[in-house]
Amino acid sequence: MKPEVYGFFDEATFTITYVVRDPNSNKCAVVDSVLDFDYASGRTDTRSADAVIAFIKEKGFEVEWLLESHVHADHLSAAPYIQEKLGGKIGIGENIKIVQDTFGKVFNEGTEFQRDGSQFDQLFKDSDSLHIGQMRVDVLHTPGHTPACLTYVVGDAAFVGDTLFMPDFGTARCDFPGGSAETLYASIQKILALPDDTRIFVGHDYKAPGRDEFAWETSVGEQKAFNIHVGAGKPAEDFVSMRTARDSTLAMPRLIIPSLQVNMRAGQMPPPEDNGVSYLKVPVNGI
Repeated sequence: MKPEVYGFFDEATFTITYVVRDPNSNKCAVVDSVLDFDYASGRTDTRSADAVIAFIKEKGFEVEWLLESHVHADHLSAAPYIQEKLGGKIGIGENIKIVQDTFGKVFNEGTEFQRDGSQFDQLFKDSDSLHIGQMRVDVLHTPGHTPACLTYVVGDAAFVGDTLFMPDFGTARCDFPGGSAETLYASIQKILALPDDTRIFVGHDYKAPGRDEFAWETSVGEQKAFNIHVGAGKPAEDFVSMRTARDSTLAMPRLIIPSLQVNMRAGQMPPPEDNGVSYLKVPVNGI
């Protein structure tokens, strides 16, 4: 089965949102949507999500799933907004509960914040499956970047989130709470065990030095041969050493503070306070 895949690139966050359609029906899923957010003003905007919604309506597609590859630290999810407009169920990995527990403490959320993943419609574990129309979607648990990272395998396509980037850019960072370079290496091997002609769709692209255009589609075969961090059979110990040293030099993502608070709630803002306004906390020296 070869699903139809449409990518929507958000240059502000270097994120790609995917619409994945069953070619034998009008059923589709949206993977890793984006809610625009201006940190300086605290204002949200739906222009990126509205472009996806307009495309789906124009094509006559029907949304069955709004899938998250993980709790993103670099953009806010628009899943509940798209759900309100088009329907569909919001799904994420069951280890969202670990992420909620970790960052519920970081943001001092208190007992009213549920840490059981109940904000989402469906929690997936390794080897689970779902359907988009008649297309089977197999779920691979691929942690390392975060504890809740998933890869969704749909026919000949794999949506890997932040686990892998384009071959000339490498792999995801592992220094967030719950991350692990050793675990990420093992997760990547699961992805690279898929057939070589499996199309890989990455969650971000930062246009590696020397490349003129943004890109987000590659293949298992290309990753195995050319990925600068894990390709050509690079051993685990070399990867872990490289990844650990590299991560120690990286700054926190620009939108990590709002993103975590919103995305661990399935894209919802924190509950409004008594004045009707939602607030996002900044934990001073807390991350």
